[in-house]
Amino acid sequence: MTRYIGNTENEKKEMLEEIGINDIRDLFDAIPDSVYLNRKLNIPENLSEIDLIKNLKSLADKNKNLGDYTCFLGAGAYDHYIPSVIDSLISRQEFYTSYTPYQPEISQGTLQSIFEYQTMICELTGMQVSNASMYDGATALTEAAIMSCEATKRNEILIAKSVSPESKKVLTTYSKYRNMIVIEVEYKNGQIDIDDLKSKINENTAALLIQSPNFFGIIEDIASVEQLVHDNKSLLVVSADPISLAILKSPGELGADIVVGEAQSLGTPISFGGPYLGFFATTEKLMRKMPGRIAGQTVDQNGKRGFVLTLQTREQHIRRDKATSNICSNHALNALIATIYLTILGKEGLKEVANLCVQKSHYAYKELLKTGKFTEVFTAPFFKEFVIKSEEGVDSLNDKLIKDKIIGGYSIEKDYSDISNGWLVAVTEKRSKEEIDLLVRKAVN
Repeated sequence: MTRYIGNTENEKKEMLEEIGINDIRDLFDAIPDSVYLNRKLNIPENLSEIDLIKNLKSLADKNKNLGDYTCFLGAGAYDHYIPSVIDSLISRQEFYTSYTPYQPEISQGTLQSIFEYQTMICELTGMQVSNASMYDGATALTEAAIMSCEATKRNEILIAKSVSPESKKVLTTYSKYRNMIVIEVEYKNGQIDIDDLKSKINENTAALLIQSPNFFGIIEDIASVEQLVHDNKSLLVVSADPISLAILKSPGELGADIVVGEAQSLGTPISFGGPYLGFFATTEKLMRKMPGRIAGQTVDQNGKRGFVLTLQTREQHIRRDKATSNICSNHALNALIATIYLTILGKEGLKEVANLCVQKSHYAYKELLKTGKFTEVFTAPFFKEFVIKSEEGVDSLNDKLIKDKIIGGYSIEKDYSDISNGWLVAVTEKRSKEEIDLLVRKAVN
């Protein structure tokens, strides 16, 4: 922990004398007295370090944390197991303090970690090019929509209603100021409604945005929409769960033009909401329209392996009006976390995590339905998250569970009014059979 070292009164006096003033207020003599507060700030008195740490801990203990509670809440942030080695490695000074490589030739370690991250994202998504990362999944999807409009010279975006509500809100905010028209496509049995898509796609449609697994946890039939979208000369954008890509066909294989998503599940803790990690991958054809930067591998004049910033389409490197995005940085530390996570688990380890998510979530789903207190909402296949309908209100159900240190599922009725008492439950590889069985017992008692 870094300690604050204050200056003594004598030291302050010496510094003021050195610059020729008597009081620190003299530094701000241009500010009129009328705007000064002229009273003490309404904050507690200073504490000793011992008392301060005790006070901060007491405040932190008011939070319900995942160390003490069993979590079945997902809806975009997931309680996956994080190998302990990740924290040890990212806490190293050279990783923890590194930022944007403004002088890439002397930032070889940073560039290599970005290069390795990009390579793994390409392998997962089935795409040819990945950028250095985005802020989160929501902004990555919005940037994909903007990029689609730029690439096709069209301004209409179709987005599946089953996409995360948070992502849709971010897209709506951006669209207001970029002359983009955003139209929702309805769902049927939890998946995109093909007939509704056919009725809405037109010559001004730049792209279709879908999420798979979607907000309901359901795996979308990407192949069924790919031909329709491309026959219209539109782009297909898929927001994907990176864990699911270990066992599902990659969006690239299924014909996606841009693949984005939230990579929090790759080793980043939930942390009460962030920071998270957005990944962004596309085809070589669209590479120069992609936001952010790309690290590439090369050799120096002596034939030694080296890394460079291959493309930098950000406003700080090129003319502002030519920049592809106003997102000027990437979440390098979170991208490093994902890189370490994927390296440690490897292909087989990631497959095991994905398979455990499928098996445990389906077990929980069946056990909850067996009680007779819950009914199914959709019958389409799901990955690690599912929606069921509760006999009682979801808020009261979750209030009951929290008393037993169980964080229940998400009340989906908040975003989808047609699914009354809908309970969105997430089950990751961390959940044991005993924890799932306890959830079932407490949910019906």
